Amino acid sequence: MPGGATPTWQQKTLTLPPAPGKQCTLITDHITSTLPELRNIRTGLLHLFAQHTSCGLTLNENWDSDVRADMSDALDRLAPEDRKGNMYRHSAEGLDDMPAHVKSSLVGAGVTVPIREGRLALGTWQGIWYCEFREGRQSRRVVATIMGESM
Repeated sequence: MPGGATPTWQQKTLTLPPAPGKQCTLITDHITSTLPELRNIRTGLLHLFAQHTSCGLTLNENWDSDVRADMSDALDRLAPEDRKGNMYRHSAEGLDDMPAHVKSSLVGAGVTVPIREGRLALGTWQGIWYCEFREGRQSRRVVATIMGESM
């Protein structure tokens, strides 16, 4: 690494607080506060991976909460609940389970964000979202992997 910088890899599992039902939640501040190790990285990457098949992580608008509500509504239109029981074969865990799997595949289980001088190098209006696609309140685990050169 240039200038004698030390390469580093760190990994830990974070627990996201339960979302109050189906919704997209801005979690950037939660991520940065639970990962003080980020402050020691000059140049690198943070990868976040949700260990679940019915939620997702994505990057999007960080200012107007209407965008998060609109996104949830749009995903509901793309993968609606099957109230009549003829859209999906898998229904063992409830009406919202198979649509949650579809939404998770569409949104994705992980995001990678650059780190620059100890901070996430997000765009002005970007934030990290946790999208919960089930009605129940459950905690979610996210594996955070930090890789880069130390300061």
